[in-house]
Amino acid sequence: MVVYSIENNLGVEEFKDVLIRSSLGERRPINDPSKLSKMLEMANLIVTARQKGTVIGVARSLSDFAFCTYLSDLAVDSAYQKKGIGRELIRRTKMESPDAKLILLAAPKAIPYYPKIGMTQYEYCYYLDQIEQLT
Repeated sequence: MVVYSIENNLGVEEFKDVLIRSSLGERRPINDPSKLSKMLEMANLIVTARQKGTVIGVARSLSDFAFCTYLSDLAVDSAYQKKGIGRELIRRTKMESPDAKLILLAAPKAIPYYPKIGMTQYEYCYYLDQIEQLT
């Protein structure tokens, strides 16, 4: 049985482990515990999925709980994918701020997933990686 919870005190090691087991670790600073710690500290909405006490999924978000919720990390252990866990993590994240738009940037491997669960793709997204890019 999968147990879902709001867990705003998730530990760095558990977070790192699920990132690695989900492949999201390929694009996250898994070898920098201080960054992972800061990522958890500054997130104000973390929903976990646990089975037998082990984190098998996490949705880490930043939200104002009124206008927008940015779902920064959605990670589900590869052994548990295609079982509705990601969809349920998203649903529970949205339930915490029902009036706010849920926004995310898809990892390349996950691009086909989001339309399948009913999310709408929006073409106007921009990001700035390095301050030196500003002209």
